[in-house]
Order: sequence, then structure tokens, then C-alpha cells
Amino acid sequence: MNINSKRSFLVIAVFAVVGLIFIISLFRLQVLDSEYKQFATNNVLREVVQYPARGLVYDRNGKLLVYNKTAYDLLITPREVGKFDTTLFCNLLQISKSDLEAGIQKTKKYSRYKPSTLIKQISPEMFAVLQEQLYKFEGFHTQSRTLREYSSTAAAHALGYVGEVTGADLKKDEYYKSGDYIGISGIEKTYEKQLRGVKGVKKNLVDVHNRIQGSYRNGSEDVPAQIGKNITSTLDLELQLYAEQLFRNKKGSVVAIEPSTGEVLAMVSAPTYDPGLLVGRVRGANYAALLSDTLKPLFNRSLQAKYPPGSTFKPINTLIGLQEQVINLNTRFACYGKGSSPIRCTHDHVSPANVVDAIRESCNPFLWNTFRSILYNYKTSAEGFNVWRNYVESFGIGKNLSSDFANGLKGDLPPESLFNRIYGEGHWNAMTVRSLAIGQGELGVTPLQMANYGAVLANRGYYFSPHIIKGIEDDTISQSFKTRVNSLIDKTHFEPIIEGMQQVTMGSMAASIKIDSIDFCGKTGTVENPHGSDHSVFVAFAPKENPQIAIFVYVEYGVWGSRYAAPMASLMMEKYLTRSISKRRKYTEKRMMDANVLNPNQPK
Repeated sequence: MNINSKRSFLVIAVFAVVGLIFIISLFRLQVLDSEYKQFATNNVLREVVQYPARGLVYDRNGKLLVYNKTAYDLLITPREVGKFDTTLFCNLLQISKSDLEAGIQKTKKYSRYKPSTLIKQISPEMFAVLQEQLYKFEGFHTQSRTLREYSSTAAAHALGYVGEVTGADLKKDEYYKSGDYIGISGIEKTYEKQLRGVKGVKKNLVDVHNRIQGSYRNGSEDVPAQIGKNITSTLDLELQLYAEQLFRNKKGSVVAIEPSTGEVLAMVSAPTYDPGLLVGRVRGANYAALLSDTLKPLFNRSLQAKYPPGSTFKPINTLIGLQEQVINLNTRFACYGKGSSPIRCTHDHVSPANVVDAIRESCNPFLWNTFRSILYNYKTSAEGFNVWRNYVESFGIGKNLSSDFANGLKGDLPPESLFNRIYGEGHWNAMTVRSLAIGQGELGVTPLQMANYGAVLANRGYYFSPHIIKGIEDDTISQSFKTRVNSLIDKTHFEPIIEGMQQVTMGSMAASIKIDSIDFCGKTGTVENPHGSDHSVFVAFAPKENPQIAIFVYVEYGVWGSRYAAPMASLMMEKYLTRSISKRRKYTEKRMMDANVLNPNQPK
């Protein structure tokens, strides 16, 4: 056989083999494979996203805070939609025809060939009725998802809520698709990746009437969803509920921390709201109502309000004075004469006062002279101010304290540059910024920062970053939460300050704040308010030795620190430490719960 004949034979053989392969494939597809026979009889393959249940959230004692309930979305593929009874459809879903038409037009703009969500978050009850009639509506099908449910109305701001993804979310993370849900605030946002789980896919065969005929390939190509991880928070549900009761008809915040760990025991921003309002199809209307509420219940005062701390800030300035050795335990400043100006005492007390007296009596001249001495201990006021500022910052003030609070603010700890801009470099001194001596002026702190400051006092000089997560299922929390952060103040300087704070709780207001058999330490504050009644403030920790709770309470328009903030803080500490309130204090408890302090012009 010559070369040309061999080549011709080879070409013919190749074509014969290829042809045979095609014939066998067609025979298998059209005759032997029942799967394709099903397609030939008007069956269609549909991929349905399997949304995982979000992880559950518990309190520190294992009590359930957040769980899930089933809901359904109705999807539409515009190309497949035929004529249908719109009246029946609207009645089943309790929507208007105009809303239906608008929704269909919107999905057509997205895609005529791909399914997209038409009606979201259908209740199980409505779904049961709809499912029986769904075969009448060609081009429509449903998919299940879960919605959040709450065991109580507590801790709305701390827990946060879930909402639909935005365009920015879609660009940031390819995991999400249009119509997905994501944590918007609180724990739901900070721990979104742990809570959300992983989506799966289920492939179904459906007939021309939209009815499921079975799984594709017996489910062999299905990808199961992976449920989210459960989270144990640091919150104490009983304490949280109690705090929210105390804050009824009040504006302000309370944050309580376990000093030895930095775990947040309670976090209340008042007025608050029922977290269940931001779940389901009514979420949009409820959110709009909450957003327009003049009391701003959505505003998280615990993390975002920048309050002047007032006299609760005085222990810091005294500690800095002791550390800088511009005062000592024998130093005394009088409340009269040249040294008492320009910041005078607002009430009578022993004078001249020493360190312990100054804390107990909240002596303004003592703090003014201490603050001035700190700044004038250096070549320039600016240099002294920066030294003072570094000390303050070491207490966690003026910075973000923790990665656990996504929406937390740094507050306002003014830098030198602010005063240089206002007054000119070299043209300001201690007298110019004297309000900082008593926790007023340009200083703005968040309740979380001040509760952490209370923990620093309780620990005699250090803290652990405040956090709201105690444990994550099959995971670990950030090691930074276990790292001790030291202030710049030596431990020895704290004892006289703590002695003064204990004497505060044993003074004239002891009847309303005393806790039986428990010594505790606190500092009141009455914050000046040019827009109405002054604010009531209190920082404290208990017991005095081996403290288990540090707390900061801020009641807007509360007039004096001893009027509302101090009694409320002591009640919370008693509730946490003893799990009850003594009969002796039931009158104080009722008075705090019944008080309405929403009026900015409270009588003094």
C-alpha cells in the first residue's frame, strides 16, 4: 500500500471513530438515560439556594437570647410567567395589584431569564396556603430562609439586627448576592462571618406546573448549607432586663463590666426598642417609625454618645497629679481665697481639703489647682497638656477600646492642635482649658469608655479590652481580649482615691445607695447642661476588694449625680452580686423605675 493510500485509510478511520462516538452518545442521551427523558417531557432543572440558619446567641449563663424562625421568599422568573389570576395571587399574599405589577416590572429590569425575589419573608402560615395554590402560577417558586427571633425585648443595641445587603456589601464580599441578609449592627455585624454560616444549593426537577418532581441525580450534586456558629455573649440577661426597667422613661446609658476580664455584663442605651420590630415584612415601616422618633431609640448612646463626664472624671486628674508628684497625700488646697478662683466649690465642706477629702467632697478648687500644677510643671503649657493627655488616654479614653464594637466612637479627648487652631500656638494655658480639670469643656466620653475607666480604678491601674463575646462554637475569641493593658499610673496612688470613693458612698446619700454587707466605691457627677436640667452621672465598682462589677450610669436631665445615677448604679450592683434587692431598698427601686426624666427641664 502506498503512502497516499495509507493516509486516506487513516483519515477514514478517524472520521468513522468520531462518528461512532457521536452515535453512541446520542443513543445514550435519547434512549438509555431516563434523566433526559424527563427533560423531554417538559421537566425543568431548578437550582434553589439553601440559606443556612444563623448561629444562636446566648447570655453568659446559657440563656437563649437570639434564635431563628422559618420564613419564605417568593421568586419569579419573568420569561416563564404565563397568564394567571392576579386577584387570587394578591389575596394569597395580601398585597395590592399595583405593588404586584411594580414588583414584576422591577424583576424584569434585573433579568427576564434569571429568578429574582418578588415577595420577601412570607410567614409559615401564609406559605402553607400559598403552596397549595402555587401550581396555578407558572414562573413562580419559593425558597426558605430563616429570620431572627428574640427571647425577650432586651439588649437591642448590643445584639444588633439583620438587614438586606447593600451595593457596598456586594462589592466588598462575593459571598453575598442581591436579596441576601447581613448583620447591620451589634453582635450581628461584628460576628457576621461566624453567625451567617455557608449557603448551599439544592437541585430539583419541576414540571410545567411548577411542582417539584424530585431531586436531580438523587441529590448527589446538592451542596448542603452549613449552619452558623453559636455564640455565647458576656451579657447577663437578668441584669440587662433589670437595667432596662430602671431606665424606663429616661434618656441615657449604663454599661457594666467585669473588671477582672473586661466582659460587658450589661449595656443599655435608653430609650431602647424591641428588637423584634426589625424582623419580617414589617421591618421597613417599623424602622422608618423608629428613625423619625424624636427620642432617637436607634441611637446607641453606650458607644456613640459623647458626654462630658463631669466630676466622675476627677479621680483621673488627682491620680495624674500624684503620679507627676505635683501633689501628695499631705497637699491641701482651700476653697476660699486666691486659690479657689476661677473654679469655685458648689457646696460647703471641710477646707482646706487633701486628696481623700477632695474626692469625697468633689472639691473643684482642689482639682483646678492640681490640673494647673500638672500643666505648669513643664516648660510650656502645651508640653504639660500633652503629658496630661497621655495619662488620660492610658485609661482608654479618646480611643476605640475594642474590636467587638463596630460602631463605637473614640469620643473627644482634645489634642494640642485643637487649642492651637482656636487660640494660636503659644497663646493658651491651663486657665484657657481649665474646664478639663472638672470633666467639662472639650472633653467627650462614651459610657463604654467610662465603665472601662471604672474597671481601671477597680483593678488599681489596668484593664482588659471591653468585649461582649465570651465564646464561639468551634472557634476562639480574639487573644487581645485577654491581654492586660496598664495605665501610666503606679498602683500605689490608687488607694487614697479608692478611700475617697468609698467615703462618697458612706456620706449623705448612703441611705439611698447603701448595699447591705457590701462595701463599694463610687463618684458622683453633676454635668452642666446649657440646654436644660443638668445631667446625673455616677461611676462605681463593687465590692471594694476583689471587685466583680464596674459600672457607669448617665441619666440625661437627671439634675444631680445622687438623684438618679447613683441609686440606679447601686441597685444594679446589688442585683448582680446578690441576685435580688433587699426589702429595705424596695422603695428606692420603685422610685427609680417610676421616675420620668424625659423632660429637659426637670425641677431641681
